[in-house]
Amino acid sequence: MAAQETVDHKYVYDFAEGNKDLKDLLGGKGANLAEMTNLGLPVPPGFTITTEACKAYLATGREPDGLAGQIEAHLESLERGMGRRLGDPHDPLLVSVRSGAKFSMPGMMETVLNVGLNDRSVVGLAAQAGGNERFAWDSYRRLIQMFGKTVCEVPGEEFEHALDEAKRARGTTSDLDLDADDLRGLVDAYKKIFLKHTGRDFPQEPREQLDLAIRAVFESWNAERAVLYRRQERIPADLGTAVNVVAMVFGNLGPDSGTGVAFTRDPASGAQGIYGDYLANAQGEDVVAGIRNTVPLQDLERLDKRSYDELLGIMARLEGHYRDLCDIEFTIERGKLWMLQTRVGKRTAAAAFVIAGQLVDEGLIDLDEALHRVNGAQLAQLMFPRFQLDHDFEPVAKGVGASPGAASGKVVFTSARAVELAAEGEAVILVRRETNPDDLNGMIAAKGILTSRGGKTSHAAVVARGMGKTCVSGADEIDVNVPAKRFSIAGQTVNEGDVVSIDGTTGKVYLGEVPVMPSEVVRYFEGTLDPDEADDALVRAVHRIMTHADAARRLAVRANADTGEDAARARRFGAQGIGLCRTEHMFLGDRRELVERLILTRTDTERSDALAALLPLQRDDFVEIFREMDGLPVTVRLIDPPLHEFLPPLEQLAVDVAVAQERGEDVAKEEALLAAVRRMHEENPMLGLRGVRLGLVIPGLFAMQVRAIAEAAVRVTREGGSACPEIMVPLVGAVQELETVRAEAEKIIAEVVGDSGVEVLIGTMIEVPRAALTAGQIAEAAQFFSFGTNDLTQMGWGFSRDDVEGAFFWRYLELGIFGISPFESIDRDGVGRLVRIAAEEGRAARPELKLGVCGEHGGDPESVHFFHSVGLDYVSCSPFRVPVARLEAGRAAVETVGSDSR
Repeated sequence: MAAQETVDHKYVYDFAEGNKDLKDLLGGKGANLAEMTNLGLPVPPGFTITTEACKAYLATGREPDGLAGQIEAHLESLERGMGRRLGDPHDPLLVSVRSGAKFSMPGMMETVLNVGLNDRSVVGLAAQAGGNERFAWDSYRRLIQMFGKTVCEVPGEEFEHALDEAKRARGTTSDLDLDADDLRGLVDAYKKIFLKHTGRDFPQEPREQLDLAIRAVFESWNAERAVLYRRQERIPADLGTAVNVVAMVFGNLGPDSGTGVAFTRDPASGAQGIYGDYLANAQGEDVVAGIRNTVPLQDLERLDKRSYDELLGIMARLEGHYRDLCDIEFTIERGKLWMLQTRVGKRTAAAAFVIAGQLVDEGLIDLDEALHRVNGAQLAQLMFPRFQLDHDFEPVAKGVGASPGAASGKVVFTSARAVELAAEGEAVILVRRETNPDDLNGMIAAKGILTSRGGKTSHAAVVARGMGKTCVSGADEIDVNVPAKRFSIAGQTVNEGDVVSIDGTTGKVYLGEVPVMPSEVVRYFEGTLDPDEADDALVRAVHRIMTHADAARRLAVRANADTGEDAARARRFGAQGIGLCRTEHMFLGDRRELVERLILTRTDTERSDALAALLPLQRDDFVEIFREMDGLPVTVRLIDPPLHEFLPPLEQLAVDVAVAQERGEDVAKEEALLAAVRRMHEENPMLGLRGVRLGLVIPGLFAMQVRAIAEAAVRVTREGGSACPEIMVPLVGAVQELETVRAEAEKIIAEVVGDSGVEVLIGTMIEVPRAALTAGQIAEAAQFFSFGTNDLTQMGWGFSRDDVEGAFFWRYLELGIFGISPFESIDRDGVGRLVRIAAEEGRAARPELKLGVCGEHGGDPESVHFFHSVGLDYVSCSPFRVPVARLEAGRAAVETVGSDSR
């Protein structure tokens, strides 16, 4: 039975048996070692234990049946090939044991070098190295140190203290100055540390060392740092790691030996050339640990020209073979070059675009592949200004990087003051505990927003992202005192007018002004930088790849925009229309008094008068937007929030009225307002009288908005323009709601439009789970659906977006319940399934049904791919996310084509 299992379950592969396409099974490191072996490059021999073995071990706590025998067989083969036995006292074979997952997780999992050394084989190693006792004892102390820390959880600092003590005794600061006797003594010290913490002597049996090291690598897959890294990089938790057992080659044999890393291009800029570091007389871990200063890779030409020339030839061959930037690790053992690892190298966002363009020029990849090599997250990084932190700037606080960018300005604590100072030409940072719709003018005026509460989906964060404003939210270390016009942090007080700087990418807050570097990429998108005239290779590369993305994509990209200024910006950024124009933003500021009049009305005549006063203001807003979007569709959402959101908070108003009454003041108006607020108060307004419900309960409200839209469209058309309005009814849960609103709207539209040629579509926002599940019925009355994935996520999960992120999302992320907040990236299994059901059933009922999405997810790269896959016609996002959505829509199209062809 055991023999049969050995055959059926192959857990160990010799390097010659694998290739670079087996990353799922052999991990990235093992697959690439196999590929280099098959290319005939100088790779030390070895074998790979598969990720399947790791997953089996982690599931049961023991090695799977057959694994031990397969390791033994491959070890014997390795020993025959090398002519040495593991741990032989006279001519020892030593091996390294290294992790290697499918996706690169640098430094997150374990490595043990020099496995096979013991009190006897260390003598044989010295003889093997021509009597070099120093080298042998240095290798032995490294094994005990790495094995103790990695396999047996001995505190690493204890080994470091012992090493420092040995160097002090020798009167040096460099471990290279320790001689063989010093290192022999250090081995004894390390053994005592090992015994103290483990209760046993350092294992002398080489095979026991190997088995324990393999298990330690398996277990490191679930180490805390590895888990955190996977969450950050969205790497699935169920992949497991492979283990690579490789014959040791030594870079610490003397000045003619060494170790290094090399990149085939500059991973920071993408520039072609020789990039890397070399360290003579060292093992690979010394380079990573920074124990000694390395020299530039170019210096190797002077130190060992033969190895240098061979390395350059291998680098060129690997880059041509992998058709990408390669990251290479190598060792030179007494003038012999050995390749220890290669992988497609990590790079900055700028380098990703530049290298992709270069590889197209060199004929190594086509434009589809170049588009696949970059992503929207990288493009977003390139679009935001960033601080030039080349001086000593230390952050005083850290919150959530809610909206990327870098901004400096004078601290203000009210929207009114922000508007006032901005009008005087001052840069300001609006600081609040949290923002609300009344702060919109101040947020528009400010260079950045800083709040002590909230998260990535708080009001401040969502609105700031929509406007492209830098925002740091949830900086709970700062104590904001709005009445006193100051905030305090770490014993320091920052008053209104003092300058602060905020980094919306990192969430860091600095005192004083930090210099900012502008983004050339934004200048390109805004049309102020011609890519054909730009000296910047990055801008040219972005232009080239974006042009191909636009040609390849099926999804149209619209923008969420509420003003003519937003619409103009969106169009410059490549938007093909407006997917969400929120009319509630048009009722703020100076118009609040008119809204109060509407709410306080008690008669039909008063209500009609209030609506008549709002009508021309709404119409003018739409005229401005239709002019800017000439010929492109504009989806206008009828008023969505409950009306009481446009009134003062109940508690504050009640206090103000009580104080005024106590003083004997005339508060008749305020009392009427308080009565209205109390009358409209709801315990859970997001699930109450809002959206379509409000339009059905407040006679004339939706009719006024529909008339304003239609009249604006007719005016723009008669001016010679082209208006394409789409009226969207929010929060529909039953087809009867939409039918009622549509019947009234169509009468008004017919009356206003006449023979102008204006066509007005009427559709709905799918944001209530019931609407998604009855989409076939609703499609009978709708000409389009737009998925409001923010509310659909709230209602699907039962989350209050404004409350839950700061309250417990951190714990859900920590526990792995979420890989990422469902408000950031669409929950494909739950909320995404509702979208898919609604799309399929809606189109079944009305084949020509137009489908789009206008929630925050419309600009999220992962979500864009999902929306492409379910057949939506467009995504809509904030103007500053339009280029990101365009790029990702193109990537989704070419990936689908590639998938279909395979």
